[in-house]
Amino acid sequence: MKALVTGAKGQLGTELTKLLEERGTDYIGIDYQDLDITDAEAVMDHFSEAQPTVVYHCAAYTAVDKAEDEGKQANWNVNVDGTKNVARAAKAINASLVYISTDYVFDGTNTNEYQVDDETNPQNEYGRAKLAGEKAVQEEMSNYYIVRTSWVFGEYGHNFVYTMKRLAETHPKLTVVDDQYGRPTWTRTLAEFITHLVDKEAAFGIYHLSNDDSCSWYEFAKEILKDEDIEIVPVDSTQFPQKATRPKHSIMDLSKAKATGFEIPTWQEALMKFKNTIEFKSK
Repeated sequence: MKALVTGAKGQLGTELTKLLEERGTDYIGIDYQDLDITDAEAVMDHFSEAQPTVVYHCAAYTAVDKAEDEGKQANWNVNVDGTKNVARAAKAINASLVYISTDYVFDGTNTNEYQVDDETNPQNEYGRAKLAGEKAVQEEMSNYYIVRTSWVFGEYGHNFVYTMKRLAETHPKLTVVDDQYGRPTWTRTLAEFITHLVDKEAAFGIYHLSNDDSCSWYEFAKEILKDEDIEIVPVDSTQFPQKATRPKHSIMDLSKAKATGFEIPTWQEALMKFKNTIEFKSK
């Protein structure tokens, strides 16, 4: 097997390439400096030369609030047109494709868990573009995995865990939203799952993957900072107005992922392992 990873220097892409290296998997990692995925001809040429058997498409425009206005075109160019180019190039060389999507394809009004085949209804521009990217993959090819995830944190890049730990260093009290519920996802768990799908030759299609159990942002923050001397106060989301509408309740069902034989740790277990990892590296 030979893998090609787009967005290889991003939060997930870096975690994934690290995992592939650990396993001795032959791979090529590319980022926007190496290849502009919005250039269809360049993508086709690069894939034709590289000849991967699987493409992990981690590249994405992820500035959710900017996507509402100043970044709206870039959001569409990368997440839709870029994804279409990647899918077409993968199909041309008969490579399978793993496309990373998001819980933002749902509107967040379902108080139960979202199933993989539930109706989508994105409420912000980022979600609309990622859903259009899903549809582009489905229209272009059949040998694909679409993996929706949520609340991603990890060692590489900016995320909620780092933000909370940084704020705790300079603030005696933090206010955190407690009326939005979802599932945190450690990049290591996500990287292990998408390689599991490929290695086990799981059935193609749509999957949901986050760490198990669910929480509010407030509960997530409390767990992150449980060993810190700091007061954390729950507030509703009206206290933090944002350009892009966030789903209030985007807990996605994990049963299809579990049915592949993949064991999913809880978000609490994943967070503990992650914190141990970064603390060990800082010593």
